[in-house]
Amino acid sequence: MTTTEIYHIAYELFLTTALLCMPPLLASLLVGVLVSVFQAVTSVQEQTLSFVPRLAAVGLVIIVSLPWSLRLLTTYANHMLVRIAEAAQ
Repeated sequence: MTTTEIYHIAYELFLTTALLCMPPLLASLLVGVLVSVFQAVTSVQEQTLSFVPRLAAVGLVIIVSLPWSLRLLTTYANHMLVRIAEAAQ
């Protein structure tokens, strides 16, 4: 196995990780910004107000994106198992 192949494997690992983490993080960011704007407009300074909607949004996004996430993770795992089998020969 050459260093180029190792770099490609590491690249695929980081890309897969970023794709898996992106939906919940974007949901948390979007809800956080919306709640912050709401708090600024209404002058409500409650700390827990931003936590509950964020938690609900992240949970909902994880549930909705679970089939896609599992498919992506399964594809990556199968690809890596094939590479391990090729390297063992």
